[in-house]
Amino acid sequence: MTTGKVYLVGAGPGDPKLITVYGLECIQKADVIAYDRLVNPSLLEHAKDGAELIFCGKSPGKHHFIQDQIHDLLVEKALEGKIVTRLKGGDPCVFGRGAEEAEVLVEHGIEYEIVPGITAGIAAPAYAGIPVTHREFASSFAIVTGHGREEKGQDHLNWYALANGIDTIAFYMSVGNLDYISKKLIENGKRATTPVAVIEWGTTEHQRTITGTLETIHDLVIQEEFHNPSMVLVGEVVQLRDKIQWFEKQTILI
Repeated sequence: MTTGKVYLVGAGPGDPKLITVYGLECIQKADVIAYDRLVNPSLLEHAKDGAELIFCGKSPGKHHFIQDQIHDLLVEKALEGKIVTRLKGGDPCVFGRGAEEAEVLVEHGIEYEIVPGITAGIAAPAYAGIPVTHREFASSFAIVTGHGREEKGQDHLNWYALANGIDTIAFYMSVGNLDYISKKLIENGKRATTPVAVIEWGTTEHQRTITGTLETIHDLVIQEEFHNPSMVLVGEVVQLRDKIQWFEKQTILI
């Protein structure tokens, strides 16, 4: 039997229209689609008749499929000669473990392609009216995983470099760790009055955005009951939201 092929596809940040043309083609031709929790379900409507749809979502503390099982699934289906689309929220190589899955496929001699997607660290701020770079405010941008906790030995970030060398910082998976993040940035030299935005369910119809500063944002998030998935954006660019926010002003046509 001929070995199949695996496409590691970024589904984009939430709005189904933000998937790439090639990403959509990979959904349409797949025999098997293994999809994550943050993939917009409407994208699955483009699957061909008879395609096998397998949920591989992992939410904080609740892993429907552990990563090794996902690896085994991709290998098994490809060795059956099937076209497999591994559909991930955002971009497969930005905190998406796409490289790990590619390594496993290489080890088993399975052909694959990586299909980039729009990552939430850029898209969610854009929908909130916040550019991650701007000629007057920010010439550098970093994307950071923000759930590591020092007491658990999970914090490997260079906080001094982030606080002093980066103009705009996007923290992924971090809303539950916001108090710690704010304190570490302030301790390492970031002004306590640095603007911060938290964008919940960015680019979707459920999007909400709240703004504050490093010293106020934690309390505001608790007060407004923001939860994951949320993107935390730190930097002077956040103040541009007052002028160029657009998504909330749209008239939704039904």
